Formats: sequence, C-alpha cells, structure tokens
Amino acid sequence: MFINTPSKKTSNPTKEKTNKMHIFSGNYPYHPNSYQKKLNIIDNPYHKNHRFVFMHNGQCLASVDTDVILFFKASDLKKEINSSDCIFLGEFNDNLIFAHELNKKESGSLEKIGAFFNLRILAGNLSIEESNFVAKAAILIDWHKNNKFCSKCASKTKQNLRGQTRKCSNNKCEYQIFPKLNPAIIVLVMSKNHCLLGRQKNWPHKQFSTIAGFVEPAESLEDTVVREVFEETNIRVSSIKYHSSQPWPFPSSLMLGFTAVALSSKIKLNDNELEEADWFSREDLASGLIKLPPKLSISRALINGWINYKY
Repeated sequence: MFINTPSKKTSNPTKEKTNKMHIFSGNYPYHPNSYQKKLNIIDNPYHKNHRFVFMHNGQCLASVDTDVILFFKASDLKKEINSSDCIFLGEFNDNLIFAHELNKKESGSLEKIGAFFNLRILAGNLSIEESNFVAKAAILIDWHKNNKFCSKCASKTKQNLRGQTRKCSNNKCEYQIFPKLNPAIIVLVMSKNHCLLGRQKNWPHKQFSTIAGFVEPAESLEDTVVREVFEETNIRVSSIKYHSSQPWPFPSSLMLGFTAVALSSKIKLNDNELEEADWFSREDLASGLIKLPPKLSISRALINGWINYKY
C-alpha cells in the first residue's frame, strides 16, 4: 500500500555532519539529463512507480504508524486522479513523486490510512529528503492557488510543465508565470560574549529568536542584514558572513542565514516589529529562563552554533 522511506535515523548523520543541512532543505541526487524523460511518462498517475504527497489546506497526509510513511499510491485515494492536476516534485527511491491537493470530501475519506498534520509538527519526524518534498508540495500548491489569472491580460491560467509553471489560456497572450519565492535574511548578531535576540508580541511567553526580515527590491543580502538589524534594534553591524539557507514553506520563503558583529550595544526598538530585544550570554541561554526557537529552524541552528563557539 505504501512505500517505506528512510527513517529519521538514516538521514540525521548527514545533517549533523554538514551542520548546515536543515529540515525542508533536501539531500537527494538530481539528474537533469533524465528530467524530461521522466516528465514524459507521468500521464498515468496509477503507474507502479508513481507516489503522491497528498495535501489539504496546507496540511500533509501521513500514516499514523510508528515509522512515518509519507508517500502514497494513487489507488489509495480510491478516486480517479486527474493527471493534469498533479505537480511533479522529483524522484526518490526509484519512484516519481507528485503533489496532489485534496478537496474536503476526499480528505475526509482517508481516516483509515492516515491523518493530516501541520508541517511544523510533521517535519520533526521526517527525514531531510521527505521534508523537502513536503515543503515543495506545500509551496507549489499554494502558488498555483494564488495565480489562477494572468497578470498581463486577466485571462485564466492553466497548469503547465507538470506544475512547474502556469500559462495564460489566451492564445494571443500565452504569458508564462514561474513560481516566486520570498527571500528573507535571518542573522545572529554577536558582541563579545553576548548575542542579540528579539521577540514578537504574538510569540509564546519568553520565546526569543534571531533578527529576520524580507529582502527589499534592489537590495543586496548584506544591505538587508544591516537595515533589518538597525530598523528593529538600532544596532549597527559589520563583518557579515553567510552561514546557510533553509526553505520555509509558510507559505513560500527562503531563509538566508548570516552571522554579524555588532558595532554598537544600545538597543532601541525603531519600527515596533519587536516587543522586546536584549543581549544574552551563553549562560542565559543555558539557564532555561528563555525559550529558544524550534529545533527544526535555521534560527536555532544559528544560535546553537554560537553557543558551541563555532563563530
């Protein structure tokens, strides 16, 4: 009924070895030369080597077994799947993986084979490879929902290239739309034996995280780091260094991680995005008096690296 995917145990050594392989990032080989060949054989969703990530309202179907099983056959849905609605995600364990958005009626008929999980909850039980497919499915499905009309002529658009793009249905236009990501920086600011963390008003009590913000038009990533840190905390920074990146499918961001050194120390909340910001020592973070970001986030990876004297 299902195919088994690598357990969390088989993928974590790779993640820990690189120290920069984050949940949702992926870690599977991609062979560009075989890509078009694979696209030519997916017209039949019931092919023996086809598997599906089923989504509904941003949540992902997974079995409730001890070992999380994510990929299902089309026949598990017990309802005809339209191949034109399937979004190609990639290849895994010699199977072609697709995303398919379920309607309310379809999602309610799958209680016997699994349950729908919030991606933040599910991701902690997935391998790096599985989490990447889930992230890609969520991002592309959301993108397709929000781009049903052409931005040039207002005609309806249709799914194109197995879900990799959308195309205007007007023969005189045929404008092609490509998925868009929202790049955002996230930075661990250091000052001797302290790091700068802030918290938003709607976060859990005493939870703090690194400074983050979206990249603006015609702005370099380094400029975004300088601007965001100053706008939110009034702190000037230099010595900006790239750390790693993480896809963040809530709904479609790419988090670009950096470290930076503070040139000043007096905090002032300039733009009111943060409710509070402060300098914390390693002892402060180890005391348990404040809550750190979830372990699956790049923010936590940046903080952990600083705690362990890696920069």
